[in-house]
Amino acid sequence: MHPRHGIHEPTAGSPARPPGSVRRTITIDALRPDGAQGNLRLVGKGRDLITGVDGASEVAAEARFTLEIAPDGQRNLLRIETTPAVPELQSLVGTGTTAGLRRRIAQAAPDLHAAQPLLEAMLDDAPVSALVSGYALGRMGLVPRATGMLLAQTDQCAGWARGATLISAIEQDGMVPTVTGPIAPPLTRPDDPLAWHETSQLPPHGMRRHRRLDVTRSAETGSCDLDLLFRDSYQAAGGPETVIHEYTVAGRLDLTTMTLVEVSSVPRALPWVECPLAAASASRLTGTPVADARKMVRTDLQGTSTCTHLNDTLRSLVGVPELVSLLPPAQRDTLR
Repeated sequence: MHPRHGIHEPTAGSPARPPGSVRRTITIDALRPDGAQGNLRLVGKGRDLITGVDGASEVAAEARFTLEIAPDGQRNLLRIETTPAVPELQSLVGTGTTAGLRRRIAQAAPDLHAAQPLLEAMLDDAPVSALVSGYALGRMGLVPRATGMLLAQTDQCAGWARGATLISAIEQDGMVPTVTGPIAPPLTRPDDPLAWHETSQLPPHGMRRHRRLDVTRSAETGSCDLDLLFRDSYQAAGGPETVIHEYTVAGRLDLTTMTLVEVSSVPRALPWVECPLAAASASRLTGTPVADARKMVRTDLQGTSTCTHLNDTLRSLVGVPELVSLLPPAQRDTLR
């Protein structure tokens, strides 16, 4: 292992689904079926699951997508398929994915968030999943020399801070160092087959982005508790699945004002020793209307006190209002 690797304390399993809650789970697999020089294939799956006050389960929404991305140049989008189908997204085929993909998705399908909030949340994660998939290339032996474009990202987050492990290595060796993460404990629960949507075993050199968002009515009237998990993992060839990034985030939402009244994060597994320093930045969302989470992240969570992967996790809070609308009535209301 790299001597300056970050924290190695990944979670195991998932919390039990409380009665009267909604759970959103998303996975995005980054696959290279034709090897390091072949296309990148992103396969997304997601599900919103309601757990009633009586413990009964109901699937509220399911979605899938497949993106085929060229391996070089602007990494043009070669194919997009979604379920539910969104014909407007076909206009993205042939366009680059290295920058501006989120904006182009929003322009092509401006009503996507309102019409298909689960699918929109999944596609919002696709550009960064594609970026992170470059880790697999390094593990496959394709380690390009660092360019000025990489050094231009200096100070974008704690892990890329000037003088930190990553930037120092690039400046000294002209190469991006490769870090090895801890073995990935399963996120499933043996006593609850519905804890996550169904997934398959990752192939060698496959990567998976996992997201879980639980919304539960809290004991305090007029609020709900938020529990998030984010993990990026990598399946080694002939070795175990390992964790590259992992955070958990806890929050509380005022249901009257739809404002975040508490937000905190815990780093679980991160590449470099400097990365965990960014965890405290999550608390800056306290007092923010949850519908403005993405805007707040984009404008206020920048620089070396933040983490791009934590920021992506906090962006997912924008989906909370849709999940709140799915919450079963409180048990006291069903007895009236």
